[in-house]
Amino acid sequence: MNAPPAPSTPPEALLTYVYAVAPPAPAVRRLLPSLTGVEGRPVTLLHAPGDDPGPVAFVISDVPRPEWDEDALKARFEDLRWLEDAARHHHRVVEALAAHTTVLPLRLATLYADHAGALGVLRTQGQAFATLLARLSGHTEYGVKLYVRPAAAPDPAVPADSAAPSAAVSPGRAYLQARRSQRTAHEDHHRQARLAAERLADVARRHTSDRVSHPVQSGPLAAAAPGENVLNDAYLVADADAEAFLAALDGVARGLPGIRVEVTGPWAPYSFAAATPPPAAPWTP
Repeated sequence: MNAPPAPSTPPEALLTYVYAVAPPAPAVRRLLPSLTGVEGRPVTLLHAPGDDPGPVAFVISDVPRPEWDEDALKARFEDLRWLEDAARHHHRVVEALAAHTTVLPLRLATLYADHAGALGVLRTQGQAFATLLARLSGHTEYGVKLYVRPAAAPDPAVPADSAAPSAAVSPGRAYLQARRSQRTAHEDHHRQARLAAERLADVARRHTSDRVSHPVQSGPLAAAAPGENVLNDAYLVADADAEAFLAALDGVARGLPGIRVEVTGPWAPYSFAAATPPPAAPWTP
């Protein structure tokens, strides 16, 4: 005898989790059944009912309210393992969509009380979403970071001026010479960083459509970085210009041994999914 089917979760016990805004195109509809969302939840499309779904839709999962309401998330966001897993699944859904269409990625744990609440947002902001999707069409995000390599501390037993006649150097004087030499190298690396930032700004003017300046790395991320992070930018690049943009980046640190350039991407346009601030000036210390 077959067991009876498990009862479905009542709507009031669910929240609506939104991954992204996307057009309700056939390619998106065909893709969704193959996707797995946060905590293994199915991924579906939510749009206005009727024959005309409008220009945009939400890509969603229904998640259990007790595990995703405000109180639950306060505790869950302290669990780094859970947070990493949720972010990975969120990102996989967004990246899968971005491989087939233009998307507006939304933040991790973007939640609405129910489908009706999410549809209300689509009604009031749908045209703004559609305008932004049109602007991002045919574009991809790349990240660029500039690092200043730390100046190595010279051996205080070696005089700063090795060409000078050999003479006894007191430990105190040797220490001051070493510190002065290290400070000079540090200042030289920062001058190189300013030049690299100017070169990057020139590359951006020629090959990118928009820029968002993010905070530089700090805390645990900075400890693992290959030097001091002095610039952390995201660039919106037309797909037709991506190859030229990446090639031009090769020249940013050329001849600047104190500078390292790190390029990431291509990404879905996370940094450009909302109104962006005015472009900032090139980095200065």
